[in-house]
Amino acid sequence: MTVLYEDETGDWGKLVVYETSHFDGEPGRYRVLAFSDGSAQGVMDVDSPERIVFEYPRAILHLMETYLPDYNEVFVIGLGIGTIPARLKDKRVKVAEIDPRVKEVSRRYFGYALSNVEVGDGRSLLERERNLLYDFVVLDAFTEKDTPLHLLSEPFFTLCKDKLNERGGLIMNLFGRGASDNLICAVHTTLRSVFTYTCCFELPQTGAADKRNILLMGARQPIRFREKEMAGFVAFKPEEGYIIQDRNENYRL
Repeated sequence: MTVLYEDETGDWGKLVVYETSHFDGEPGRYRVLAFSDGSAQGVMDVDSPERIVFEYPRAILHLMETYLPDYNEVFVIGLGIGTIPARLKDKRVKVAEIDPRVKEVSRRYFGYALSNVEVGDGRSLLERERNLLYDFVVLDAFTEKDTPLHLLSEPFFTLCKDKLNERGGLIMNLFGRGASDNLICAVHTTLRSVFTYTCCFELPQTGAADKRNILLMGARQPIRFREKEMAGFVAFKPEEGYIIQDRNENYRL
């Protein structure tokens, strides 16, 4: 492993970029953006940078293309290495990224060349947008601990619904243990309290208690997808949970 960048001075914890000859059991040359705990937030195949290494961005792009083929307006919360917005060059996309280091790292080490990233809290930036504008809001935001709760609450989902047009949808990438995970169940129950239609997908793991990527989608209209094109994700139904509210009015990070 070769470390290309390492910084511990930011407000959002340690950030590392490194290259490795193996990733997820596959040999090659990979460049990885990671937090201090080693969790990979983005991976690029250096020898084939157009290839999408992670499954979840492929599944999200399929959901977008299948649910609303003529979509154009997208608001993304969480840049990472820019995998999803980089594939939407022909769309009108705004990206909110809270960590200024991530914006710089995505450009310097992962070739993200678009000028559509604004540094700031995603919820605060979304509040400024015009109602009924967006076809999709995509939430892919993590701290070292997890997705911030103010981006999973009923008021936030209501805000997303206000900013989406009548055909639009909210898509989220989370991390959890599946149908019995307390947080995932609460997020789905909260999402269902705001949107008429919801779907949940998981990327199966060997152990039932192993954490895995979880995708959730909420919309005003029935959600269409083809499971064979969901990059290994399968639909599941979470157990009933509680509705997440903001902890206090000063929710901003």
